[in-house]
Amino acid sequence: MKKIDQAAAFLAQHTQLFRCPVCLSPYAEVEGHSLACPNGHNVDLSKKGTLYFMQRAVASEYDNAMLAARRRMLQAGLFAGITDTFAAKLPATPQTILDVGCGEGTPLNDVLAQRDGQDAAVGFDLSKPGINLATQLDGGAFFCVADLAQMPFADHQFTAILDLFSPSAYKEFNRVLAPGGQLLKVIPNSDYLIELRQAIFPAGSAHATYDNGNVLSLFKEHYPTATAERIRYQVPVTPELFPDLMLMTPMHWGANEERLAEVKAHPFPEITVDVTLLIAQQP
Repeated sequence: MKKIDQAAAFLAQHTQLFRCPVCLSPYAEVEGHSLACPNGHNVDLSKKGTLYFMQRAVASEYDNAMLAARRRMLQAGLFAGITDTFAAKLPATPQTILDVGCGEGTPLNDVLAQRDGQDAAVGFDLSKPGINLATQLDGGAFFCVADLAQMPFADHQFTAILDLFSPSAYKEFNRVLAPGGQLLKVIPNSDYLIELRQAIFPAGSAHATYDNGNVLSLFKEHYPTATAERIRYQVPVTPELFPDLMLMTPMHWGANEERLAEVKAHPFPEITVDVTLLIAQQP
């Protein structure tokens, strides 16, 4: 079955998950390869089986090369400790999952694979290249280009939201989460990719350290009863993958070119993943 037909079948089965970003009405039905709004604001599936919900084009700093490098690193297991924990924290019963800022789709795909394909899942991102790359995966998730600030999803339909390093819109999260649903948000700690950070940036520079205090405080303001769990592990990095490690992260955007060349010439054998998982549950 073609991607566009697979996507149309998903939409027909899960039309209730979506709402029109223009008039905020729930979509009424799928007409051919279009999601039909009762007020005439229809949106068409692309040949790749995605929906584009943006009202205006938004440029993404993550280009094709960066996204491809990120996929190779993730498929080599960089986020395996995180996605393993996501899968373990979800209830054993089938879930309806929303992946916020899903990028090229590998983390969501890995979570779904561990759960035997029992869940309905939607991933979205601002990056059209990222979503196009995500459609190459065969994990059963549906992907779309959408705006975090005005998500094209219906009220109280998702039992779980996954937020891996993405910005948050807590009012929107609360709107789309079902009663009793979970928000699982991962934020980097100070030692996240610390070997790379210390290699690229000199001590004392603005980029040499990272503090997640502001993000953590804002989350706790919205969810005072949330729990926090640290996830920390090391991942081997082969010499062949080392250029991908350097390219996949925004760290290189603020780095000196000569310094980047020096780091690339002297790869290190492993990298530290150090994050905090925040879990909040809707009443």
